[in-house]
Amino acid sequence: MSAEAPAEKMQTMTELVNQADNSLLECKVCFEKYSQQKKHRPRNLACGHVMCQECVMSLAHPRNLKLECPFCRRACKSSETSDCLPLLHLMEILSPSANNTPVSGRTIGTGEDVATPASQGLTFNLSFGGWGTLVNPTGMAVCQKSGCVAVAHDGKKRIKLFTFNGNCIQQFGERGEAGNDIRYPTDVTVTLDGHVVVTDSGDRSVKVFDFNGRGKLVISESFSLPWGLDTTPQNDVIMTDSEAGTLYCLTADFKKGELKGVKKLYSNLCNPRKVAISQTLGSLAVIEHLMAKGPSYGSTRVKVFSADLQLISQVDSFGLNLVFPSKIFANDVTFSREGHIIVTDAYNQTVFCLGKPEEFPVCKSMITTGLSYPLALTSTADNSLIVLDGGDHSLKVYAASGSTWGVLSHSLGETDSVHSLT
Repeated sequence: MSAEAPAEKMQTMTELVNQADNSLLECKVCFEKYSQQKKHRPRNLACGHVMCQECVMSLAHPRNLKLECPFCRRACKSSETSDCLPLLHLMEILSPSANNTPVSGRTIGTGEDVATPASQGLTFNLSFGGWGTLVNPTGMAVCQKSGCVAVAHDGKKRIKLFTFNGNCIQQFGERGEAGNDIRYPTDVTVTLDGHVVVTDSGDRSVKVFDFNGRGKLVISESFSLPWGLDTTPQNDVIMTDSEAGTLYCLTADFKKGELKGVKKLYSNLCNPRKVAISQTLGSLAVIEHLMAKGPSYGSTRVKVFSADLQLISQVDSFGLNLVFPSKIFANDVTFSREGHIIVTDAYNQTVFCLGKPEEFPVCKSMITTGLSYPLALTSTADNSLIVLDGGDHSLKVYAASGSTWGVLSHSLGETDSVHSLT
């Protein structure tokens, strides 16, 4: 009897996996299997129902892009759909290709050594967060003053503050709560004097809090869709307005909660999303999402400006495809201490170094395994990288060796550099 029990358990597990494969992992409109590829990628509708990308585009009206959910008839636009991260994560777990060569790493919360895939040029240190602690995170930032990490997500408390050991030391920003209401955070930054700044697409505003979660300031200057944030060496905040195609500089006395000015720095950008400021050079990098139909559909472009907002260089997905075999879709951008541009690519599940702006376009993989859906990253003062992984709702910390950037720069200069595209 006892000899048959393991076989029965194995059969039960096999049946459960088959049921998941047959019921959860297929589109209920076209009955095709979901996949990581764009055509049959699972998409959440505003009502919560899920269908594949191809069905979303097939049901959407060609002019206004509106569609009705075939299950509940609620109307929404195709642009209001989003990747169904739980299904993407489940597909990754069930995929045989999910097994990678491990190195030793530590996951906060378990206290145990776990198998974590290796990365190129960086050493995996630890991971913390996870589903329940973080829910569909959207942005993160490191406080240079305290060394803690601020994360914006869709949980009950929209902002969580972690130590570098993964301990949650503060959380705030519950929707509807008087004084510190946050509806739909898209990004977060931390000022040099330790204030948390959040873009809230729910009411199209920018909100400032202290580390205790007390609301200090709400900035609402007829923004269309405030999105990306970063802090300058002068303690101003740079913000992108995705719908308006604009870069703003927000100047304030954050301690007193007094707004000094909102200045438009740059216009005519194409759906700018994430933005990064070099703390050593003052340079600015912004990611544009090229939404027009045609060869550029579904592409991104990285633009880099000098401290006085002169365009230094730019490269898009097509230009990077000249030096890398797969199309790169940049989600977030940051600067290393030496001025290298680093981007996350959620579709290739990779972190890339693009070199310095004068070297564009170059492309060197830095982290190629162990990431499910990297959607944000930041570089710390010691050149470590923290990657926000939306696939498993966690933060992953990678430490750089002393020679990493020198070797990487030498490799980029010798092997991957081609003529700059501007």
